Amino acid sequence: MLKTFSITDIGKKRKLNQDYVYTSEKPIGNLPNLFIVADGMGGHNAGDYASKYTVETIVDEVRNSFEVNPEKIISRAIARANREIIKLASENEDLYGMGTTVVVATCMGKYLRVANVGDSRLYIVGEQIRQVTTDHSLVEEMIRMGGIDREAARNHPDKNIITRAIGAADTVKADFFQETIQPGEMILMCSDGLTNMLEDEEIRMILQGQRDIVEKAEALVKAANLNGGKDNIAVILIEPFQE
Repeated sequence: MLKTFSITDIGKKRKLNQDYVYTSEKPIGNLPNLFIVADGMGGHNAGDYASKYTVETIVDEVRNSFEVNPEKIISRAIARANREIIKLASENEDLYGMGTTVVVATCMGKYLRVANVGDSRLYIVGEQIRQVTTDHSLVEEMIRMGGIDREAARNHPDKNIITRAIGAADTVKADFFQETIQPGEMILMCSDGLTNMLEDEEIRMILQGQRDIVEKAEALVKAANLNGGKDNIAVILIEPFQE
């Protein structure tokens, strides 16, 4: 039995909330449940349009898919969202250049299937905190190449430059992950408005320090805002095992 809670917050500095979340504990098409975080980008209104439209398109494609393989279902949904965002941006100059990150997850018993494009993240949190997704960002590539370390990356001036996004190119490649969830572990999906404001270990400590899933999510948002709240904040928490 899943227990979930989601929240978005505009933060302290932005005039628009371009983050969008979707949660369904019930089956959507051939998936047993579905969770999505999208962090939009683009000019006035374009970013929030991109994130919302992308999520709605993914949900619609998953709901109507005849595939049974979760990776194929999600992959086709992300590909369709990418095509439609590009088409809409080409038809409306107000939407030109819009795009969005996306992280998609479904829990299948103790197994977790995850896809991501961009730098929105999924973590598994228990006694430790572990980032499952890999950021598609310039600084992440610099880390992989050995150019900078993680500490320097946190404050790098180019840390918000992403190398993959929905709407950025004619085709998009999502990374896929499969994880096994242990009893007592929870899943955190979030936009970079959370992870740019809080260290991973701070996130873990906040989650450990609250009683229930609602308080945990609200405490994460509050801490991100106290640390500056420089961006919109999106959080989905999932507790797959109830003791």
